[in-house]
Amino acid sequence: MQFTVQQIAEALGAEAEGNTDLTILRAAEPGDAGRTDLALAMSPKYAEALGAGQARAAILWPGADWQASGLEAVIFAPRPRMAMAGVTVMLDRGQGVQPGIHPSAVIDPTAEIGSDVSIGPLAVVGARARVGAGSIIGPNCVIGMDATLGEGALLREMVSIGARTVIGDRFIAQPGARIGSDGFSFVTPEVSGVENVRKTMGDQGDARAQNWLRIHSLGAVEIGDDVEVGANSTVDNGTIRNTRIGHGSKLDNLVHVGHNTRVGNDCLLCGQTGVSGSVEIGNNVVLGGQTGVADNIFIGDGVIAAGGTKILSNVPKGRVVMGYPAIKMETHTEIYKAQRRLPRLARDVETLKKAVSKQSPSD
Repeated sequence: MQFTVQQIAEALGAEAEGNTDLTILRAAEPGDAGRTDLALAMSPKYAEALGAGQARAAILWPGADWQASGLEAVIFAPRPRMAMAGVTVMLDRGQGVQPGIHPSAVIDPTAEIGSDVSIGPLAVVGARARVGAGSIIGPNCVIGMDATLGEGALLREMVSIGARTVIGDRFIAQPGARIGSDGFSFVTPEVSGVENVRKTMGDQGDARAQNWLRIHSLGAVEIGDDVEVGANSTVDNGTIRNTRIGHGSKLDNLVHVGHNTRVGNDCLLCGQTGVSGSVEIGNNVVLGGQTGVADNIFIGDGVIAAGGTKILSNVPKGRVVMGYPAIKMETHTEIYKAQRRLPRLARDVETLKKAVSKQSPSD
């Protein structure tokens, strides 16, 4: 896979100068770049590293003096991360799944496989499942019965798609992603201590220890177009209604979405985020790493939660929250500043106490 500097610039819609016929084989950091690499030095802080590498071409910030850096060609990137997106798409060599269906794959005779689909070794496609055209199914993947996978999907190795799951076009799942596992739903024959605590916020009452009885998941999972799910992430089936993830949403590694939860469009759920059951999440919501969300609440459109936030109650649209429990970020910041002042405040109080205790009664 190779491109000229000019081809890359045109794909990015960016301006290029110099010898734009140079051939590029891969992208590299400035200090590691070889003569056929495209050095990614999109801000001035990377300029010095260019001298440590051997790159002849680079992507630089607008107005950079590229000739002084010893380069032969340059692409100017007004928005660096957008340029990164375009370059990585062009230079991604994929995972090497061969075209066609591997002899060791197990495909049910009733399954429908679209055109130009690649299915890797030891993959399993269940009864009446449908795989859209142009999809790539990696080694050891499982697609359950009656599941639907849209066009242009990419399932990395060991991904499982549960029965009756419906997924849109251009879905990407990283290694070990699990879509359509049963929800974590259990009940006791009589009122449990957990139920009492939820009512009283502290007292278990006289509830006795009991066995937990399983509530089966009759729902499935619905996923829109252009959704990505990270490695070892899980999305549970709904109990009765389907769990849903909207168009364009992205789940990082080790993210859990509980049963019945509905995630809107274009949301980001960052690493180790856990969302409980029956949560309603709006559009364009960002949950930072290790965010936890309690069950049966809603999070409005455009909410941003900082990393480590624990959301225990409803969050109105547009709010930025932080902390445990989640509060407005500016309020949390003030509280944090106050906490840092507590040792000094304690010393001041102790000094005042000593001063007062030394005063005579007549004073």
